Amino acid sequence: MNPDQEFVQRDTAAHPPAFTPIYKTSAFRSPRLPLWSLQNSLSEVTGPVFGQGELGPLDNDLVRNYAREGGEPIGERIIVHGHVLDGNARPVPGALVEFWQANAAGRYRHRNDRYEAPIDPNFGGCGRCLTDAEGRYHFRTVKPGPYPFRNRVNDWRPAHIHFSVFGSGFAQRLITQMYFEGDPLIPHDAILATIPDPAARERLVARLDLNAALPLHTLAYRWDIVLRGSRSTLFENRLQGN
Repeated sequence: MNPDQEFVQRDTAAHPPAFTPIYKTSAFRSPRLPLWSLQNSLSEVTGPVFGQGELGPLDNDLVRNYAREGGEPIGERIIVHGHVLDGNARPVPGALVEFWQANAAGRYRHRNDRYEAPIDPNFGGCGRCLTDAEGRYHFRTVKPGPYPFRNRVNDWRPAHIHFSVFGSGFAQRLITQMYFEGDPLIPHDAILATIPDPAARERLVARLDLNAALPLHTLAYRWDIVLRGSRSTLFENRLQGN
């Protein structure tokens, strides 16, 4: 660590407790006993190493990577881009970023999704990319729709995209969700409401970026993923702090 760079203590208070009554399923998912710490095997901390050879040419283009010949998905086309950064705002190159989402009607292409919205035959809803030498990632997709979920009587999820970021091994995987600036459902979301720190909630919201938009064609949103530090992104599977 560079001695000129400040060490930032983890803020565990920014993360939601495992049991959060406003989110009903946390009653079933939250642990009842103290967690066990298991020793990682060598394969879990040293591999795999991801390279461009593992990626297909359309992996980061959700508009085209599942479309039938001559078909296109329905919905508002958008570009999502940003950086993956460490706690000192340095780029993280070569990180595998995966993303998945509902279609423009708010339905996932998954057999357990029973929402009555239609499935788009030209939209698969998942993709991946590697960050470049400057830690940048980008992909093209359609803006996901909101959808209801069985929590309270009339709870809806805001439009969101799920993200997974891999480190240098299988045990170094972080998962989170990204939301969209201006979505009126954000203040009403029971899942976001489990996060006690308003600033941490704001760091999950992508901002409209007209400078990266394609005129007369595609809007763009920017969202940076910060792995740790005072400006870190909140990750679902790292509740002990970043």
